[in-house]
Amino acid sequence: MTNILTWDEYFMGLAHLSAKRSKDPNTQVGACIVDNDKRVVSIGYNGMPFGCSDAEFPWEREGEELETKYPYVVHAELNAILNSSRNLKDCILYVSLFPCNNCAKAIIQSGIKKVIYESDKYADQNMTIASKRMLKAAGIELQQLDYLVKVNVDVEK
Repeated sequence: MTNILTWDEYFMGLAHLSAKRSKDPNTQVGACIVDNDKRVVSIGYNGMPFGCSDAEFPWEREGEELETKYPYVVHAELNAILNSSRNLKDCILYVSLFPCNNCAKAIIQSGIKKVIYESDKYADQNMTIASKRMLKAAGIELQQLDYLVKVNVDVEK
């Protein structure tokens, strides 16, 4: 069978499915945390904190800081960590966008051992550079998943 998803493709697919719950009109990010037995431990997406209505807080990217989404939104990685009801030591985090520096701190503190990400579109920004420094210093393995290339190659055969 050639059209079976790999585990990485499957779990990243769950992250993408979770991202579709985000009300963010510009950037929908999803995360999926998996244990060593390939069991889903938690999922998350970027959105407002519990009890804060999506309709009452801004989703803008530009403007005065308090009129943008940035001081309010909980990122997908942090949501997945906070949504977990168990210890995350040695788990793997799948996330559609490379984690920011604040999420990196939570990832490190939670005991996650590996981050598998898809997009690294903010690689040149200071928050991403700081994130990578911290994650590497903490011994967390980083792997970019490029399964779309693999799927396209398979289709051409």
